[in-house]
Amino acid sequence: MSSMNKMKLSTILMVVAIVLIVFFNENKNSVGHKMLGEDATILAFGDSLTYGFGVSWDESYPSVMAKKTKLHIINAGLNGEITSESLHRLPLYLSQKPDFVILCIGGNDILQKVPKQIIKQNIQKMVQMIKQSGAEMLLVAVPELDSFGFGVLDIYAEIADEYEILLEDEILSHIELRRELKSDYIHPNAKGYEMMADAFIKVLKDNGVLE
Repeated sequence: MSSMNKMKLSTILMVVAIVLIVFFNENKNSVGHKMLGEDATILAFGDSLTYGFGVSWDESYPSVMAKKTKLHIINAGLNGEITSESLHRLPLYLSQKPDFVILCIGGNDILQKVPKQIIKQNIQKMVQMIKQSGAEMLLVAVPELDSFGFGVLDIYAEIADEYEILLEDEILSHIELRRELKSDYIHPNAKGYEMMADAFIKVLKDNGVLE
């Protein structure tokens, strides 16, 4: 093979490699996720952020999300719950065979200064339960207050990467930094909960779970 042909072949292979890298980077979050049907059930599981503390029941993010998607969404939020308690409560709801689970938990652990490794282990166990049930899921990262404001714990991204699950790690930090979006020091108001619902819907649409 002439040197000219070798150069052409090398250039072609390089272009193909670049195209493949771009393709997989753009599609890595959208591969392997089933689209939810009209009769699908979503389990919204967590603490007061899921329950909708500070607003009426129909203003909680699960209620708002149900209105916007027309899907059946179970609000399984419990005020004040920590991850060790959630571990015991989750199987009851998974027995109802939800198609998809939104897991938003850990805020009360952070407030009670539970070691991060314990929080991570408990959430890992819940993720394993959910995956074993056959449901797909979205993990919502909960922020903590530090010297720079509200920042998301690294454990959520680590868990999402480990188990290859969807992650939303921006909306709660955005809400916590804005007093006009909260009903008290921690909890969102009606506008804040609607923004949570919109953020979760966007993740599901971007990844082919919702149309």
